[in-house]
Amino acid sequence: MKRLHRSDLFCWSHLDEARNIDFHGYAWVRAGGNVLIDPMPMTPHDEAHLDALGGAAIVVLTNSDHVRGVAQIVARWGARVLVPAAERAAFPFATDGGVSDGDEVAPGLVAMALDGSKTPGELALVLDGATLFCGDLVRAHEAGRLTMLPDAKLADRAAAIGSIRRLASLPAVDAVLVGDGWPVFRDGGRALRELLSAVS
Repeated sequence: MKRLHRSDLFCWSHLDEARNIDFHGYAWVRAGGNVLIDPMPMTPHDEAHLDALGGAAIVVLTNSDHVRGVAQIVARWGARVLVPAAERAAFPFATDGGVSDGDEVAPGLVAMALDGSKTPGELALVLDGATLFCGDLVRAHEAGRLTMLPDAKLADRAAAIGSIRRLASLPAVDAVLVGDGWPVFRDGGRALRELLSAVS
């Protein structure tokens, strides 16, 4: 796993050859139990690194298309699995709770429910007001520029743009950590506003 812009945040990735972009899983290391967001399958190296960091207590999935490495995580560390409340029934395994808009997953990590994306309850997560985790709606296929999920995959384009407007209005976001593509580590708020301008 790679350390990110904060000493308590880590990432591991898998190259999706069909799209030629990386898919990412994220780990937030905290005293109350580590939180993993959209975890990818882990190599033995990544597992050993996470063991050294204290394992995994909670897994949060931003949408029902991000099942990815959950079974491996639960089998190894017994983590609780939290998913979007609006699509909890869509997951092919038992989950431990549904997350709704405004819920605090762990102290400092707040969920935002997004409308209009490809699944009905997609979440974004905001850590300490400054780091935004996005699942599918917001991505970055080239460094330094955010993009929106293609129109053909959106359930409702106008609602999706409204969700991006809501993300762009967050006052203190600096980093935008996407599930697909290049994370943005600085000036994330500006990148979100540029995205909103491009799709509006």
